[in-house]
Amino acid sequence: MRATVILVQVNPGEAFTIQRDDGQFQCITGPAQVPMMSPNGSVPQIYVPPGYVQQIIEENGVRRVLVLPQTEFHPGGHSPLHHPPPPPPHAHLQAFIPHPHIMHHPAHLYSGMAGGTGDMNAQYISQYHPAHTTIYSEQDTHQPHGRAAFAHRDERASKTYERLQKKLKERQGVGGGGGGGGGLALSKDSPPPSPQKSRGTPPTGGDLQNGLGELDEEAKALQERLNSICKPVVTDIQARGASLSWLAPLRTESDKEPKEGEEIPSEPSFTYEVSVSYNGKDGKYKTTYSGVELSATLQDLRPATDYHVRVHVMCNCLQGVPSEPVSFTTLSCKPDTPSPPRKASGTKSSLVLQWKAPCDNGSKIQNYILQWDEGKGTSVFEQCYYGPQKQYRLTKLLPASRYSFRLAAKNDMGVSEFSEAVPIMTSCSVPAAPQNPELVQPGVTWLCLRWHRPAGSPKEDDISYVLEMEEEGSGYGFQASYDGDELSHTVRNLHRSTTYRFRVIAYNAEGKSNPSPVSEFTTAPDRPTCPCRLSVKGKPHPTSFRLTWDPPKDNGGSDVTKYVAELSDDLSGTFQPGSSWNQVYSGLAMECLCDGLSPGCSYQARVHCISAGGESPMTEALQVQTPPVPPGPCLPPRVVGKPKAREVQLRWAPPLVDGGSVVSSYSVEMFAPQAEEGREVYQGSELDCTLGSLLPGRTYGFRLRAANKAGFGPFSERSDVTTGPGAPEACRPPHVNCKSPTCAVISWEAPHCNGAAVSEYRLEWGAAEGSMQICYTGAALSHELRGLLPATSYFCRVQALNAAGVGPFSDAVLCQTPCSVPAAVSSVHALRESEMRVESRVTERVEDEEEEEEEDEEASPLLYSPSTCLGLRWEAPCSHGAEIMSYLIDLGERQPILTGPVTKYIIQNLQPDTTYRIRIQALNSLGAGPFSHTFKLKTKPLPPLPPRLECTASSHQTLRLKWGDGPGKAQSTDSLQYHLQMEDKIGRFISLYKGPCHTHKVQRLNESTSYTFRIQAFNEAGEGPFSTVYTFTTPRSPPAPLKAPRVERVDESCEVNWETLPPMKGDPVIYCLQCMQGNSEFKQIYKGSATSFQLPSLSLSTEYRFRVCAIRQCQDAPEIVGPYSSTVILLPPRVDTPGASSATGSKATEAQKPKRSLTDEQFSFLIIALLAVTSILIAVAIQYFVIE
Repeated sequence: MRATVILVQVNPGEAFTIQRDDGQFQCITGPAQVPMMSPNGSVPQIYVPPGYVQQIIEENGVRRVLVLPQTEFHPGGHSPLHHPPPPPPHAHLQAFIPHPHIMHHPAHLYSGMAGGTGDMNAQYISQYHPAHTTIYSEQDTHQPHGRAAFAHRDERASKTYERLQKKLKERQGVGGGGGGGGGLALSKDSPPPSPQKSRGTPPTGGDLQNGLGELDEEAKALQERLNSICKPVVTDIQARGASLSWLAPLRTESDKEPKEGEEIPSEPSFTYEVSVSYNGKDGKYKTTYSGVELSATLQDLRPATDYHVRVHVMCNCLQGVPSEPVSFTTLSCKPDTPSPPRKASGTKSSLVLQWKAPCDNGSKIQNYILQWDEGKGTSVFEQCYYGPQKQYRLTKLLPASRYSFRLAAKNDMGVSEFSEAVPIMTSCSVPAAPQNPELVQPGVTWLCLRWHRPAGSPKEDDISYVLEMEEEGSGYGFQASYDGDELSHTVRNLHRSTTYRFRVIAYNAEGKSNPSPVSEFTTAPDRPTCPCRLSVKGKPHPTSFRLTWDPPKDNGGSDVTKYVAELSDDLSGTFQPGSSWNQVYSGLAMECLCDGLSPGCSYQARVHCISAGGESPMTEALQVQTPPVPPGPCLPPRVVGKPKAREVQLRWAPPLVDGGSVVSSYSVEMFAPQAEEGREVYQGSELDCTLGSLLPGRTYGFRLRAANKAGFGPFSERSDVTTGPGAPEACRPPHVNCKSPTCAVISWEAPHCNGAAVSEYRLEWGAAEGSMQICYTGAALSHELRGLLPATSYFCRVQALNAAGVGPFSDAVLCQTPCSVPAAVSSVHALRESEMRVESRVTERVEDEEEEEEEDEEASPLLYSPSTCLGLRWEAPCSHGAEIMSYLIDLGERQPILTGPVTKYIIQNLQPDTTYRIRIQALNSLGAGPFSHTFKLKTKPLPPLPPRLECTASSHQTLRLKWGDGPGKAQSTDSLQYHLQMEDKIGRFISLYKGPCHTHKVQRLNESTSYTFRIQAFNEAGEGPFSTVYTFTTPRSPPAPLKAPRVERVDESCEVNWETLPPMKGDPVIYCLQCMQGNSEFKQIYKGSATSFQLPSLSLSTEYRFRVCAIRQCQDAPEIVGPYSSTVILLPPRVDTPGASSATGSKATEAQKPKRSLTDEQFSFLIIALLAVTSILIAVAIQYFVIE
């Protein structure tokens, strides 16, 4: 079957998209003829848009397929119920292949749009399944009265182009204003933009020419290219969305082709804006997309609505004219969700429901679906009506029952969502008369009432209530004061202390019930006003006054039950706002007596009354002043200083009670010796006076009285004063009698008084003669001193005093107290753990003393366990003249411990973690002294036990040890720590690790060697015992890695040599040689103690690889294989001519030798050498060029 070539003619201004062999889409713009090759020779069936027909023309064996418009075509005349059959999948692409030899390539190639080959009417595409994306070329879409002939498109396009060029030149001549014509991206919820200009109006975005008045040639060419944007293609139309795609602007004929050798100019970057209008072709357009993509998706569209879409392109501040709009109509869909049905009317057994029609979304609503729950109250709904009506009557229902209904609408596209379920109730009978209302709480101007639901009324019945009220004596009858569905109400704006009558009426949709029984309630009374005319009855007395008042003008609707009078207790007279008030009267009388007051003070009084309505406000405070009285008695006058022989100075204090008035003067009377009457010797306002002309050695009496504006007060008690006598003589030395080591009695004789009796004696006592202090002052002739120190020398002396002065001291007397028991131990301390050492005993011979000292220096000192021992240290108390022989330590319940004359002792054999009460007593030859104060000491807990030691990992040089149950790393809060030790060669244990971790790695060990370890745990309680000895052995070490073997080819065989390793601790070392031929695996070809091997019968065309390893042969263990050496490659020999082979034999042999790679050490040394040489060269260059 021969292939057929078919030419597809593409008209000017149109585009045709094909799919190439590599799967890419290629867009061809007209005018052009696209050669298509049909492998089977058949003519394809091309699906054309409505209003177009295809025509096949055959010329010279070449068939042409033309798509031409019909003479008349009405796009809106198709029926939505009859759709043309869908085209076969990919019928327009897969059956034809572009002919590579005869196809003329267009000037511009563009990547194809997803889903189409050319333009297609959007209204036509909507009738096909969205999966078929076949697109056909057309000249225009959706004209109101059809289309003209197809050939008129070229003429119209050329006229439009000329018109645009003319207007562009006019703008250039004027100078061009700036006005951005780019579409503004609006949200989907914003109102439509203002009407845009028609297609014929040139855009204003091209006026922005970077501030220049005219366009250069490149800008003109770009502007023409922007104006040549093709109209977009609408695909995948849905009810609320559609897909839009378009082609990039094409190069115009004015664009010059680049000459040979010139660079092809790069494509500019275009920005596209898509505008949509739903008010017709010339309506308002709203920008819905702005970007650089060649496709966009329109969303949130209205179903069954005509839309017009156009695209304009912008580039480098230039904006092209919008493309020709493309119209499309969105698909119809199911109706919107209707509103819930409502109750139009109803009876006890029937309901009439009505509803409104929702938006039909392009397809007429045919029926409505009404569902109900049959009054069960569940979420299960059943259909009760299906039809086109907008109301429905349900019968045979139960009275006072609740039913739930929901509604859905149906058209040709489907059924809408159901509305929300709405409850509707049927009517019921008239409710019964409710019970009489009850009083909840009364108020002065309100009453809170409540009532109950009528008996027998169903819960579903919506019952409302009317509360009626009648005021007693008003004559208006019952008036409604509340109408609602609540069961309580507060009636306000009532009169105080007034009786009201109430009744309740219940009603529903069927009617009202009979009134309830009448209830009578009375409002509460109001509080009264304050009493009137508060005043003082009669004259105030110094300690009392009488208050009187009148009843209040308004009693608040109830009688006053009592009056309360209050009096302030602020005697300062300031009457601050925070002054306290005291109740002085409570009763029904309208006067009261306020007594128990202070003379000459100001008081404030106030009164309030109390009734059933509450307490009244307080009256204004009434200020009352009590009259003063003469002052009270003064204290007896006292002598100032020492009385002289002929002169006495007296001083006194003001009286405690001034009588309510300031004291103005004082009067002093004196009584001479043996005189019965006194005489006034001083009158004045001062508080002291000096009296002279007195006789020495005589006793005088004095008394005092004070006066204020009310008069003189009573006299004070009499005060006797004796004038000055002479000083007494010195006493004889006192006599000291020691009753005990701490007590002594000192006695003395009275001296001559020199005319005046001795009033007192002063005894001085001290340990030194020059530092004695007064220890007694009194009239007695003896004194007992206590608290003395035993076995101590003291000095004492005595002095006599009388009214005239002080006599001289007696001679000092020396005495000594006897010896006594020791004093109490005052300072006791606990020993630190480092101080609790075990004292070593010298039990060895003199020959071994030096060795023992060396061992003691190395070993740590032995310490007492703080868990069973307590160490004490104290300071020796005073011995009181007798040497301390021993100390007694009291431990409470334990037997006391007797020690020698030491100040440090360690108590042993105690209980761990136990508190002891300890006190210490000193003993000498005279007996035991007092115990010290009791103090508490606690032994520490026992140290922890050692954990189990394990070896978790080992190598020939390391051992990893683990102990205990815990993490490997230590925590900051761990109090338990460990001490790991290892035994050395001489049998001593040395410390390896000390810390809180549970693991430790021991390094630098010898292979196949046993090591001994032990571990100890310690914490705050101390160090625990060491564990049993653990022994772990390191394994044998593997042989060292060998260097790469040396390979030499000998004719058709090769010889492999490698280095020799010495025996490892008596164990012989053998070698294993492996070989890999080509790409196969390594195979062992030799195993033995030799260091070379010859491999015969080599293939001349195969590559060989060799590697070798050492194997340690243990006597009592399996062999240990070491690591393999690096691989050596033996390349096949090169094939040369006979003459050349003999001349280059040595070179071929050298080439066949394996290349040895540098090790890491050699490579590092090479880098260091290069850096050193470079540094030297740089230094020489600097020395030569810079310094010299």
